[in-house]
Order: sequence, then C-alpha cells, then structure tokens
Amino acid sequence: MLNYIVMMGRLTHDPELRRTQAGDAVCTIRIACDRDFKNKDGSRDTDFVDVVAWRGVAETTAKYFVKGRMAVVEGRLQIRPWTDKDGNKRYATEIVANHVRFGDSKPKTEDAAENAPDFGAPPAGEMPEGFVPAFEEDDGELPF
Repeated sequence: MLNYIVMMGRLTHDPELRRTQAGDAVCTIRIACDRDFKNKDGSRDTDFVDVVAWRGVAETTAKYFVKGRMAVVEGRLQIRPWTDKDGNKRYATEIVANHVRFGDSKPKTEDAAENAPDFGAPPAGEMPEGFVPAFEEDDGELPF
C-alpha cells in the first residue's frame, strides 16, 4: 500500500510545539492551500489542512516557521477517529509530516522569521545533502 502526500500552502498561524509525557516533541500547524482552478467569478477556493510533525521535524518546524510562510509538507495522510463529549464519533484528517520545507524565499521584513536561515543557493560545489531550492509561485494557469 502507498500512503504518500505532498502539499504546499501558507501557515495560518504560528507553529504550536508541545511535548508528550515521554518528552517527544510534537508540532501542529495548519496550511492554507488554494485550489488549482478558478470559480466562475474568478476566485479560488482554499483548503485548510492540519499537519502534525514529530521529534526533530517538530522542533525544526517550530523554530524556523511563522504564520504566513509557505511550507512544502511531505508525509502520510492520517484519518484519526475520536469521540466528542456527547459520545458522537468524529474524524480528524491530518498529514503526519516526514519533512517540512520552505516553499518561499526568506522574508525581507524585520517582523517575519528573524531566526529563519537563509535558503538561497549555496556556493557552487557546496550543495548540502537534501537541499531543496525555494519554489516560485505561479498563477496556477496551465501553459496550454
């Protein structure tokens, strides 16, 4: 079976980092993903997707990401059942992240992500393992 998902969207709030009783880091974020097509009125619908990251990925996400940053999330889709206070069965759909990467360039304003690393291309011959360059935003229109 294959359960692999990649999504790109902007964080709707700052990451929330917590610890389990065992001391493991867990970080939750929500990303807003515009749909690829426009409605009849020219607007786009947006999906809001919950993301959960664990341990090192959680700590890195909480340290470097802020509300409004573009994130590329890779992981698996998880549908988790739970029971509300009235005894009704509910479901939470979320991505359990294996990787969370920047999908935009470092902000140039002082109020955004002061401690975020510079993700510009490194000098020639010094490409670190796992380096992923920033994605360029497009208008979502197909070129044909």
